Amino acid sequence: MKTPLLFSLALAALWGAIEHSQAAIVDPYKLPHKSEPGQYGYNDCGKHGDSPSAKCQTLYAPPKKATIGDSESYEVSWCTKAGHGARLIPAGALKSAHFIKTDRYIQITGTGDFTKMKIVPGDQGGELDPHGADGNGNPVGAVVLTKAFKGELEQVHEWHQFISATEFCIRICRNSDPDNWKWCNHIYDTEGCWWNDPGNYDLGFDTCAADTVVSPPGEYILKNGTTSTFYHVQKTTPTAHPPAKSSSCKVQATVKPGKYPPKKMTTVEVRKASAPTKRAGIVEPNPHKKH
Repeated sequence: MKTPLLFSLALAALWGAIEHSQAAIVDPYKLPHKSEPGQYGYNDCGKHGDSPSAKCQTLYAPPKKATIGDSESYEVSWCTKAGHGARLIPAGALKSAHFIKTDRYIQITGTGDFTKMKIVPGDQGGELDPHGADGNGNPVGAVVLTKAFKGELEQVHEWHQFISATEFCIRICRNSDPDNWKWCNHIYDTEGCWWNDPGNYDLGFDTCAADTVVSPPGEYILKNGTTSTFYHVQKTTPTAHPPAKSSSCKVQATVKPGKYPPKKMTTVEVRKASAPTKRAGIVEPNPHKKH
C-alpha cells in the first residue's frame, strides 16, 4: 500500500499541487512504446500479440507473484478478450463484474480469485492511478483509453483502480468534468473498493445505467449544508457512501475467458517441420543371389 499523501490538514494545499500532477498525455491513435522513464510495461499494446508474458499496460495486476503494494509501479494489463496485446484473465479468475455508467464516471466492480493473476493469496490490495508519488503513475506509464464517453477513443486523465486477492473496482471520470479529480480521487489508498467505489460486489455480470453517488470519496455534506472532507490524519474513518440507484440493467450469464493465439514457430522450428523425413530402409530380396 502507498503511504498516505496528506500528513496534516495544514499541508493540504501544498500536497494538492503534487497529488494532482498530470501523467503523460498521449495520442490514443499513435501510442508510444513507453510514455514515462522507468516504465516496466509498454503502451503500444496493439503491436504486440496476446501472450502470458505480455507487458501491455485494462485490469492491472502483477506480472509475477507479488502483493499490489510491492508491485504497484510495474503492473501489467490482463484482459477478458484477446486482441489487445495483453495477458488474458484465466478461466475461473473472474467471479463477477458490474458495469455502470453515470453522468460523471464509468465504474466496474466485481470479485474473483485473483491469485490466478499473480496476486499473493490474502493480499488486501492497493490502489493504482495515473499520478503516483512521483507523478509518473502507478504503474509507471499507465494509460487508460475509452470510447464510452464520446464514442471515439480518448485518453482518460483521472481514474483509479483497486484490486486485492478477491475483489476489484475501476472508476474512470469524464475529462470534461472540472471535478473529475474528486470523483476519481487517489488519496484514499488504504480504504479499498467498497469505500472509494460503492457499488455491486455480488455474484453475477451486468451492465447498468446509474445515478452518481451522493458525494465524491471522502466528502460529506453536513446538516448545515457545508462540506466536510476526510483526510488520513483524522483518527476515525467515516462510513462509505451508499451505492447509487441503478436501472436498465442487462444481465450476462458469464464472461468467457479469451484464448491465446497459436504460438508462432521459430525459423528453426519451421525448417524442422518442413524438412523431408527419412523413410525406413526396406531390404528387398536379391533374385540373383545364391542361397
